[in-house]
This record gives sequence, structure tokens and C-alpha cells, in this order.
Amino acid sequence: MRRIDSWVESANSTETHFPLNNLPYGVYSRAGSQLHCCTAIGDNVLDLAALEEAGLISAGQGPVFARDNINAFMACGAAAWDAVRDRLIQLLKDGGDPALRNDADLRAAAIVPMDDVAMHMPFQVAEYTDFYSGRQHAENVGTMFRGKENALPPNWLHIPIGYNGRASTVVVSGTDIRRPLGQMKPPDADAPVFGPCRRLDIELEMGAVVGTPNTMGQPVSVDEADDMIFGYVLLNDWSARDIQAWEYQPLGPFQAKVFATSISPWVVTKAALEAFRVATPEREKQLLPYLHESRPLLYDIELEVLMQSGSAQKPTSISATNYSNMYYSAAQQLAHHAIGGCKMNTGDLLGSGTISGPEKSGFGSLLEITWGGKEPLTLDGGETRTFIEDGDTLTLTGFARGEDYRIGFGACAGTILPSPELS
Repeated sequence: MRRIDSWVESANSTETHFPLNNLPYGVYSRAGSQLHCCTAIGDNVLDLAALEEAGLISAGQGPVFARDNINAFMACGAAAWDAVRDRLIQLLKDGGDPALRNDADLRAAAIVPMDDVAMHMPFQVAEYTDFYSGRQHAENVGTMFRGKENALPPNWLHIPIGYNGRASTVVVSGTDIRRPLGQMKPPDADAPVFGPCRRLDIELEMGAVVGTPNTMGQPVSVDEADDMIFGYVLLNDWSARDIQAWEYQPLGPFQAKVFATSISPWVVTKAALEAFRVATPEREKQLLPYLHESRPLLYDIELEVLMQSGSAQKPTSISATNYSNMYYSAAQQLAHHAIGGCKMNTGDLLGSGTISGPEKSGFGSLLEITWGGKEPLTLDGGETRTFIEDGDTLTLTGFARGEDYRIGFGACAGTILPSPELS
């Protein structure tokens, strides 16, 4: 597919993340204004509530966009998603319906430069589940802690392993993150100590956002699960490695993972990513029938991690990989989640698990990049890191690359602040 040209000139750049082919969904505000749902077009946001009020778009179920999240729109289902997308393309493309282009007052009210707005959480997170579905990451971590022969747990090649995280601390890009406090047990100590996390890390992930729910007690197939997914976000599951090492036996991560998870402000729809579908890898162990896929369910999305210290003038690229490196797709994860009868709701968020490529340059966490802190990373300005220090900013970015356009996610960034003081 080629780029769809728009009369919004910035949308026709080959470098923009937001051509007319994309049309992701988010929530924005201007100084003193209410939060409204929006889409991105070039270097602008387009106020969907304004278009809805003017009668130019409709989800078919009453007003859904004059709100502070996109949940009501997601709950409308696939027919509404497709209808709104098709209508927006008609309103914004060269030679399309001139109703917006020719209305100067509506254009001035609805099209706002991105530099003039604040972005907010795009959806209300109902529940959050994080998976462990990147094979290279699982093998790297397993090798560090259990040896190469026992790197993968016995169940790993049969099921997408996951755990339930906290929806309450999922935050939008740009939100500062406090270094967590907790219990840690140094290897040479007889008892744990309490204090700020010393091995703070990132996890480069994608997040799948559930649009339509299933019924409690009713499993869904992988194809049905794919139909339930509204779209995808960039996701950074911040991780306290030293707290995790002490607490995770026998039930898995707890405090080490619940203090913050950052997502990008834009939810990129499946429709925008359709041209970039790729198949999951060949299976070493045959999956049980309920996890079988009838079509490609991963996406070719290039991903990058940038790290910038508080004193640096520009960030350093520390990792570049691709979402296609996942072993399990989001649809398989969702189908597995529901197979025992779990009800999945509009706004549920599924983290992919850390996405690592086959080479060190593509590892998706500092734990892997520095191999547990034994091989420090040197930033462009000469500073070294084993894990994240206070004042560091970590940014995830990514896009699918078309012939003359990109389908991008913008950025998912967060700066680390010192631990809170205990009274």
C-alpha cells in the first residue's frame, strides 16, 4: 500500500509517524480546555469531538468523543471503528469530501498543532496483564540465572506465560517515575535490607488494547481474540531487578513491577497495521489446538530505545529491534487469558513481554544489554551505565515502514526521579 495523500501537508512527509494511513487515537487538551478524544494527522491533532458535534463523523451509537478517554468508542465494536476510520480518510484526503477543508471556522477549532497541546492517557485501563513472550529475552534471562541448558522453563514453549499487574500505575508518556523503595537481599547478606532500588531497568514492549469484551466463562479462539483487539501502544514495563530477585519465588513479580508502566499517548489501530502483518516463528513444540493461528498475527514494527542522562545534550540509541521477534502474538496471549473463563473487558491492556532481537544491539532491557551489570554500557557522551540512574530519561519509539510512509507510535518516555523520603 502507498501513502494516502492529504491536504494537511505535514501528513505527506515520509518521516512523519502520522500520515493519513495511520489515524491513531488519543486524548488531548489545550490550556484551560476540556479533554477530548483526537487523532493525529501529520504534526497536528484533530479534535474528534468537534467533528462529531458538527455531524461530520459518527460511531453510530450517540456521541462518544467528547470524553476523557476512548473507551466508549472502543466498546462500539469493529463496524464503528471501520466506519469512523473510512470517514476520516474521506474528510482528510486530497480530493475527498471537502466539508472540513472548506469550513475555516471548524478547521481552526478542530486542527491544533501538536506543540500546543498536552497528551493524556488515551484510555482507561481496566486491567493490566504482562506476558513473557519474547524468546530471546527469556533465554537471555534464563541463561543468566539458571544456565543455558535450563534457560527456558518447561512450560515456555507451550503457553504464553504471564502475570497480573496493576492498572492503577499505568501512566502516559512524559510522566516522571519515582525510583521505588523495597526489600532487597544482597548475595553476600544473611538478611534483606530496605532502601531505594539500585538496579532499575526498562522493558521494551508493545501493549495490545482490548476493544470489545468476551463473556465470563466463554473461551475465545485466537481469531476471535484478534478481532477483540482495538490497537497497540508502545509500553515500558519499568522493573526493579534487585527487588524482583528477592521476592519473585514462588509467585513471581510483585513490588518490582507495580510501581510504574508507561505507554505511548497514541493507540495505533489494527487497520493501520494491516499491511505489516507477519507470521509468528516456526514452533519448536507443537502448540495445543486452542492456540493455533489461521493467519499472520504479529507485525513488522521497528523499535528503538534511547537513553539520556540528566547532563547529556542528546540521547543515545541503546537498542534497536523489531516486534516480529515475539514468539507468541497478542491474539494468542488474549485467547490463552480467556481460555479458563476469564472475562476480558474494554480497556484491558496486555503487555507483550520484553522484545529482544538475536544480537546484543537489539536486547530490550539493561539487564540483558549489560549482562546483569557485568558489561557496562557507554553512552555517546562518555558516561557509563549498568542500570538507570536518577535523572535519566528513557524513550521508546517505533514505526512500521511502508514504501513511502510510516505508521508510527510517537514516543513513550519517562524520567527517573529520586526515591520518596520516608517520614
